[in-house]
Parts: sequence; structure tokens; C-alpha cells
Amino acid sequence: MAENPYRPRRSVLYIPAANERALAKIATLACDTVIIDLEDAVASGEKASARDRLGAIFANRPHCEMVVRINRFGGEGGPEDLTAALACQPDGILLPKIDTPRDILEAGDALDEADSSDEVKLWAMIETPKALINIAAIAELGRDPASRLACLVAGTNDLIKETGVQATADRRYLVPWLMQMVLAARAGGIALLDGVFNDFRNLDGFARECADSAGMGFDGKTLIHPSQVEAANAAFTPSDQALAEAKAIVTAFAKPENAGKGVIALEGRMVERLHLVQAEKLLAKAASIGA
Repeated sequence: MAENPYRPRRSVLYIPAANERALAKIATLACDTVIIDLEDAVASGEKASARDRLGAIFANRPHCEMVVRINRFGGEGGPEDLTAALACQPDGILLPKIDTPRDILEAGDALDEADSSDEVKLWAMIETPKALINIAAIAELGRDPASRLACLVAGTNDLIKETGVQATADRRYLVPWLMQMVLAARAGGIALLDGVFNDFRNLDGFARECADSAGMGFDGKTLIHPSQVEAANAAFTPSDQALAEAKAIVTAFAKPENAGKGVIALEGRMVERLHLVQAEKLLAKAASIGA
């Protein structure tokens, strides 16, 4: 089944598979996607029991998109996580600590052996220096449906740890790398999610970072607390003004007198067909959110 290019992923919440209280609230959340986490958020001594809990978690599956983050596929517990996750038929499996396209292809081969359909997509964390160096080749896999790659996720905490850059409020040292991810994801035709905001009590700071992220071209934000969902949804939802402008552009180009024209005048400004394409995409995104 082809990936919906306009599927909303404005708010993508990590929930540890070992946190029963948080898991019990999934059905009440307004986030677009939930990532059931078997990796960083689960202590080493709890990983096996967390994996065993997947079946019960998915037995009462909510309507939102459901993804499982496994441990590194080439490391301890990774293959077992993949097998357990696949048995639950999630929408996606998030691969951490990837370095090269081969890391994704190997996980995809394992999926193909266990499941002949392409229903379960692969997501990939971009959280190592090697992954950043190879970002173009990684994202290009998105052009091949057989790779299953549908989404990249910025792992900003790990990038800070691995590189030693200073974590500033404006993320000035991370922005060049984040923009690299945007370019690569768009070239590969896949979705892209920004990293987490650690101070979940600072909702104003979180809202500002979401606005910056949306301005950079990200599709959504990964979250660590339900209190962040509302602000993320607001930041990545097209505004009423943007929708009105998009509708005006589509309506103008649909007029018989503008048929075949590459450029038209609209409300005192020149509008090209590339703006029509942008407007149609924005309206399709809004429709997908509404659905």
C-alpha cells in the first residue's frame, strides 16, 4: 500500500513500553502518532519484559498511527524487537542509530522475509555523525518503495552528545544539520520529524521551537510529554490565512480565462504555477488533517 504523502504527523509522542500509566492514556491523546519505545526510554533490565508487552499494547489499538522504536537492529535485542513488533502489525518500525543506507536495507530484508506485504514502513533516526554524512543516500531510499523507508526522525539529543556542540535555546549549532535533513527528505520524497524538546514544562519555549521547526520545513515534532501535543498540532496545522490564500490561488487558476497561463495577477501580486502546486499541497495537507 502506498504511503499517504499528506498523512499528518504534527505531534509524534514517544511512550516507553514499560510505562503502564502512560500506555493506559494512549486512547485519550490527540497526537497524530504514538511511538512505543523499546530503546532509550527502557532500562536494560526491563527490555525483554517491555518487548513481551507489545502484544497487549496493540490489542487495544487506538485510531492514531502506531510505530515501534526497536533497539539497534545490529545490536543486542534488535532482531528480537523487530520480530515482536512485526507480529503486532504496526504502521511503522523506527530504527535507531543508523549510519548508512545498508542499515535500513538489512532491516528491510528481515521484514520482507517475515512479511511479503509492504504494509509496515520503516522509519530511521538521524542521530549519528555518520548518518548526517550519509543523509542524501539514506533519504534517496525513499524513492524506492521496496525499501519501505517512509520517515526520518532527527535525534537531536544524540547528535549533541556525539558531536559536543553546545545546546543553545535557539539551536544555532544544530540548524545547519537540521536543514540538511530537510533537503534530503524532500529529495527522497519522505516525511521528516524534528527532535524532542526536553524541558516539557516550558511550553512557551516549546511553542517557539515548534514554530521554528515548521518554518524550516519539518512535517512535525517528536514529543516526550502529552502536554506538548496541543502546541505541536497548532504549529504544524495550516493557518486560516494560509488556507484562504491557497484557496484563492486555486480558484484563480481554475478560471477559464487563466487556462494555460503560467503566471497570473492576483490581488496585486504575480502568482506562478509553482504557487498553485504549493497551494494544492497545502489544501491536501489540511484535508488529511481534517480527515
